[in-house]
Amino acid sequence: MSRDRSADNQGKPKAGKTGAEARGSARGFGRLGEALSGLREEIRTQQRRTFTAPKEDERGADWNSLFDELRKRVRTLGMVEREPVVDEFGMEVAYLEQQKPFFDFMFERYWRVDLRGATRPKPSKPVVFVANLSGILPWDAMMLAHAIGRGRPTAARPRFLVQDRVLALPFAQAQLVRIGGVRSCRENLDELLAKQRSVIAFPESKERPAHSYRDRYQVTPFVDTSAVLSAAKAGCAVVPVGIVGAEDATPRLGDMAMLAKLASRDLGIPKLPSTPVFPLLGPLGLLPLPAKWVISLGEPVPARTVVEHAETETALELNGVLRARIQALVESGLESRSSTWA
Repeated sequence: MSRDRSADNQGKPKAGKTGAEARGSARGFGRLGEALSGLREEIRTQQRRTFTAPKEDERGADWNSLFDELRKRVRTLGMVEREPVVDEFGMEVAYLEQQKPFFDFMFERYWRVDLRGATRPKPSKPVVFVANLSGILPWDAMMLAHAIGRGRPTAARPRFLVQDRVLALPFAQAQLVRIGGVRSCRENLDELLAKQRSVIAFPESKERPAHSYRDRYQVTPFVDTSAVLSAAKAGCAVVPVGIVGAEDATPRLGDMAMLAKLASRDLGIPKLPSTPVFPLLGPLGLLPLPAKWVISLGEPVPARTVVEHAETETALELNGVLRARIQALVESGLESRSSTWA
C-alpha cells in the first residue's frame, strides 16, 4: 500500500500557487515597479530644478579658477598655511619674532658682540646708518639691525640694504626679506625713509667682498652716493658705524675659478668663495666662525649738514668724511679687542 501511495504521489505534479495568489504577486510587483518609476521621475525633476548647465564662458572661468588654485597649491607645497603680518617691504613681524632667540644667541653667546654708542642717535626720527661692508654673507647687516633694535626698542626696526650678488644666492632673497632685508637701490632707500624707516647702508664698492683675508678691515672708497643723497632728501642724520669681527667670522681666502664658473652657469651664483673650512667641510663650511665682534656707532652727522651735501659732488665729499670716520671706528675696535676669538 505504501509503495502504491508513493508511486501515485510521484506520478502527480507538485501543487503550485493558486490563481488568486499568482494574481496578488503580479499586482505587488506592479506596484513596486510603479514606485520605482515614480522615484526615478522625482529624482529627475529635482535635478532639473537644482542644476542649470553653465554657459560656455562660465565653464571657462571655472576652469581658470581651478588652475589658479592648483598653481597656488603647487607653489606652496610643503609649506604651512599661514597668514603672516607682512609690511609693505615684505618683512614678517611674526617670523622675525620667532627668529629673535637665534639672533640673541648669535649676538650674546656666539659672537659676544661688544656694542658701543647704542644710545645715539635719538630714536624719534629715521636715521641712515652707514657701515663698512664685511664678510661674504650679510651677517654684519643682520647683527647691526638686531643690535640697533635691542638698543632702540621703542623705534621701528631698521631695514638693511642687500646687494644683488647676495640676493642671487639660492634661497637667500626670501629669508632676508622676511627679516627686514631690502634690495639695495636708490628708489627703495627713498621709500624707506619716506615711510619713517631707518636704513642700514653699505656704500663701499660692490667688489669689496672680493678682497682677500690679509686686506680685511681696510675700508675702500665709497663710490655710492645714494645713502647721502637720500638722507639729504629726507632731512635725516647719518651715523657712521664700524664693524669688527664679521671678516674674521667668514674669512675669504679667494675664489675657486672652476667651481665658481659652474655655480654661475648652473645655479646663478656670481661668486663661490674659498674659506678655511669651505669647501673642505661641504655646506657646514659656510657656517660663520665664533669670532669676537665689536660694533661701534660714531657721532651722527646732523641732518642740516647732510642737507648741505644734496649735490652729487658734495655728497662724494661727505662720503669721504664718513669713510674716514668708519675707518677710525674699525681701527679703534681692533685695538680694544683683546683677541680675535676671546
